[in-house]
Amino acid sequence: MKYFLLYLTFFITSFTSLAQVGAGDGAANPKREEKIKALYVAYITQQLSLTSGEAEKFWPLHAQYDAELRSINDNNMDEIDRQQAILNVKKKYVSGFNKILGNERSNNFYKQDGEFRKKMVERLKQLRQQRLQNKPPAGNQGLGGRRRSLSK
Repeated sequence: MKYFLLYLTFFITSFTSLAQVGAGDGAANPKREEKIKALYVAYITQQLSLTSGEAEKFWPLHAQYDAELRSINDNNMDEIDRQQAILNVKKKYVSGFNKILGNERSNNFYKQDGEFRKKMVERLKQLRQQRLQNKPPAGNQGLGGRRRSLSK
């Protein structure tokens, strides 16, 4: 439990640093992507309780899996076809993940993968809202955000 709380604290504070790294435009940011990937690897490793031997086999297979999923998301296709293609990739890799993790943990991987993505989207939305709330009103840009006193 102690390690879980420590990990959770690290996970939450890392999101804050992601907001600072990616606070600019909406374009892809390599540093942000690296941090998210590191968070993902730590999260999945912890949730699946991967041993070092399992991790050595799991992550290269996962890299192939992830590359196939990304190629699907890059294509312009109908939503139903896109979802079917994603499902096909997941089904394709089930046996490989089962060999490394077993059926139960392989199923848990797919669940935890979805949970991580949901948490990431929620947290990034919160950070974006906070950033928008902290912006000064459009009319005060010339004052540099400071009030100037008329008396000396």
